[in-house]
Amino acid sequence: MPLPNRVRSLALVSLFFLSGAKAASFAPCDDAATDPALRGSQCAVERVPADPSGAAGTGGEIDLFVRKFPAEGASRGNVWLIAGGPGESGASFYGLIDAFRAAFPGFDLLLPDHRGTGFSTRMCPQEEALASAGGTALVGDEWGTCFARLQAAPAQARQFSETNAAHDLKRLLERTPSHGKTYVYGVSYGTQLVLRTVALGAPGIDGIVLDSLVPRQDDDKADLSRRSLVADAVGRQVLAACDASPRCRRTMGEPAEAVYRRVLERTASEPQLLAEVPGKNLKRFFGSLLDVPGAPWQIPYVIKELDEGKVTRLKTLVAEVKQTTAQLGSFPQSPPSVPLVSLISSAENNLQPGRTAQAVREEEAGLLFASSLPGLLVNAAVPLYPQDALFGRIPTRLPRVLVIHGDRDAKTPLDAAERHVEALRKNGPVQVYVATGTGHFSLWWNGACTRATVRKFVLGPQDESRCVSVSSHD
Repeated sequence: MPLPNRVRSLALVSLFFLSGAKAASFAPCDDAATDPALRGSQCAVERVPADPSGAAGTGGEIDLFVRKFPAEGASRGNVWLIAGGPGESGASFYGLIDAFRAAFPGFDLLLPDHRGTGFSTRMCPQEEALASAGGTALVGDEWGTCFARLQAAPAQARQFSETNAAHDLKRLLERTPSHGKTYVYGVSYGTQLVLRTVALGAPGIDGIVLDSLVPRQDDDKADLSRRSLVADAVGRQVLAACDASPRCRRTMGEPAEAVYRRVLERTASEPQLLAEVPGKNLKRFFGSLLDVPGAPWQIPYVIKELDEGKVTRLKTLVAEVKQTTAQLGSFPQSPPSVPLVSLISSAENNLQPGRTAQAVREEEAGLLFASSLPGLLVNAAVPLYPQDALFGRIPTRLPRVLVIHGDRDAKTPLDAAERHVEALRKNGPVQVYVATGTGHFSLWWNGACTRATVRKFVLGPQDESRCVSVSSHD
């Protein structure tokens, strides 16, 4: 966003914070004219206890920012959209509001900024301020000063726990009027946060939609420290799909995995092959593409060209991925909060806390596809909080639940989601829709079919939506 718009947004948020508005007191957002995606939005800030669970042993209050997109016409009720991450704000959904309106027609859409993200109170208020050198992203010396401050004030850092964030969402649900039904949608980490909020006893929820359901927290086959193994399994599925496709098989001339292994071996002696590869790490680059719509099926063709010493298709794919991810928008609060990512990921979802960087490197050496996340979990740079009684707890009573999940999800694997679903079904009705050929964040990927499934879940049998699933390879 241009600097004048960023400054204008900062002024807007400052006014809201000074007003001490409650969650129900929405008013037109002054930044709604700065981007077409924000048109008609309303904003509010809720003051909440800094440590509602009491685990950090601190007092005071913090601010939660909420943006609302009112229904077009008469409202059927509220839908709360809970972003993933951890570390993402509600801004990760702004560019997809039309998709959410199609999935939840006639509902007011409410997008809170998780504590520590967006326009809510940040873990490092100075370094993550809109007016700082990198805006809400850390740059330069801000990395050192931010993490040093958190190390010096561990109680403050621990205020940003997942359980405290669940208390925040419960409070917002309780204090925001609805003139109809109330649904809660969460994606990825957001599914975990939603379930923890329900476990706290959040009232008045008519149904929840869990997109890309995370594994159970005690699932030692799919926690975050195993992310590279998950990516590798899905990447190999992509190569196998190429072998099963007549067109792709003809292009490769031999099994796709054989070509890829040859390319990987050549990169050791021919580093120029990596000149156009973002990050100069082919395994991690291809691993990152697995959850970008339209990108995975192109991987074998890029591999083939690299084997021939060509980079034309690689450059084209990089440009296409930038264009696809631009659908999510670029707003002042879009950059994820790295301190919050480190805190919650390490405290809640890392079942190998003593792992070394060497162990991560050795694991990656034996894989074809990888993720950078396991390495980032080694030696967390923030003071962690102990897991509490809500860790891994299945809510004792669930409202209606719809799980939507891609069968090629390289972040939250389908088999782990299925194990989670079986546990959830003991305490409530759970419907599952598997989006074929789809990766992480189903609503972003498989638009028509996923939206139709969500609409039917929300509107009931009277909804006549239809869809046709399309194959990604031929």
